[in-house]
Amino acid sequence: MTNRTVQIGKIIIGPGNPLALIAGPCVIESRDHTLRIADAIARICRSIDFPFAFKASYDKANRSSINSFRGPGLEKGLAILAEIKNELNLPVVSDIHLPEQASPAAAVLDCLQIPAFLCRQTDLLVAAGNTGTCVNVKKGQFMSPEQMRQAVDKIDSTGNRNIALTERGTFFGYNRLVNDMTSLALMREWAPVVFDATHSCQFPGGGGTETTGQSHFSPLLARSAVAAGCDALFIEVHNDPPNAFSDAATVLPLDELEGVLTTCKRVADAVAG
Repeated sequence: MTNRTVQIGKIIIGPGNPLALIAGPCVIESRDHTLRIADAIARICRSIDFPFAFKASYDKANRSSINSFRGPGLEKGLAILAEIKNELNLPVVSDIHLPEQASPAAAVLDCLQIPAFLCRQTDLLVAAGNTGTCVNVKKGQFMSPEQMRQAVDKIDSTGNRNIALTERGTFFGYNRLVNDMTSLALMREWAPVVFDATHSCQFPGGGGTETTGQSHFSPLLARSAVAAGCDALFIEVHNDPPNAFSDAATVLPLDELEGVLTTCKRVADAVAG
């Protein structure tokens, strides 16, 4: 197990630190909606003393269909995330898809997230590392956990060691993901590990023009990952899942979040002691 930790704003994730949460809606739907969700999650996390960083995408560049909603874009999206950061005093996380996005995104974000399908893109990883900002790399659904060592090495080459790796399921045939919990221990050799409980329930492209999934399994997977020793959870949350603009089939209902986190915290305490 690595002795590394990763810092997202004021939150420290890794060995010897409390289980943390990265959460929010999949995509920025509007300014008002995003602020409301961020505030609601923050209130829940404060009430149960759960470290929390807010995540929402300003651009979903890897949607299934050309007609799918992608978000407000870089400039407008970062302005909304900056407002959340400053008004709610929360660390903020979002995806980057191109090397040229790294610098402007890092001026606002506390963590640059590399999407799973882009986890081998050397120029993107190096650009993210060069900002000096925390980088969270999602493991590709097509990658073994051992292969993620190369992603860490690419970012390390810039002198930036503030790196996390996220497990989000592995392809098992067409349109199906499974989770190998041993991947958490394997990737934890090189960096703190986050478990993505909601994307792990996806059937990518399973609806033809959209991704489907089994959202009711995300609490089970979250508990399992905490028992297996993950350092943080990644959970997409929405107040009205059927009408979410992205990942409607897998986002966790907001009113279930506190129960899931409370249970996971008890599991973490049991594992620790």
